Amino acid sequence: MGYEEFVYPPCDRPLLEAYGGRFEALYVIVHPFVRVPERLAWRATRAYPSEEQIYATGEKVRWAEVAAETGLSGASGLNQALLTSINAIYPEFGDFGARNQLQQFLETGNVWMPNEGSFEPLLQPDFLDAFDTAGTGSLIFVPEFPSVDPVLPFLVSRLKERADPFPTRGSLMPEDASFLFTVDWDSFFTLLYGRRKFLRDFAARRKVEGFFANATTEHYWLNYAMGCATVTVSPEDWPVAR
Repeated sequence: MGYEEFVYPPCDRPLLEAYGGRFEALYVIVHPFVRVPERLAWRATRAYPSEEQIYATGEKVRWAEVAAETGLSGASGLNQALLTSINAIYPEFGDFGARNQLQQFLETGNVWMPNEGSFEPLLQPDFLDAFDTAGTGSLIFVPEFPSVDPVLPFLVSRLKERADPFPTRGSLMPEDASFLFTVDWDSFFTLLYGRRKFLRDFAARRKVEGFFANATTEHYWLNYAMGCATVTVSPEDWPVAR
């Protein structure tokens, strides 16, 4: 299998079946909400902050905190509200009441919604830590459309120093393809494939919010009615869905 094969997996099959089932486990990393200084809040700018502004001044806000503040029903409900807000799902699958609750929360505070469809700036140091822990000084970037754009190597040190721009969307992996980060257009989460222990240690070490996929989890895990697996969220302090 060449690097070009490691694009985001099909949305209509269980995610763990992707890439010929070569990976033992999958951790779905939810993109954190972003707390910013008052000068960058919606009330002050009416404009989403740039990646550099988020990287320099933003702070992670956990989905668990936003769900508790808004009364939305856990990870699936919050994901559904986010996707409804950007018109990324058909209206019949949307939750417009939840979208409005979320909008009110965001507009009255100093918190912005996460980035969608790209490697979230506040998670980039976490991703690079995975490569440091694996003992590799470089990574392979597979673009969203490798038939159009080239697969490129990057030095981890240069990405950490911001000497090279962080790739926007696609897949990141070490040369031995032992683990894989991949993000899809319009998604508020990044998939991390690899050995279960590696994933578990990474999530605990970096306090990365998300959940382990099971054998039937598909891309559209937001809505149980769409035939997806029940989401089991980790860490354990996630509010119980109402």
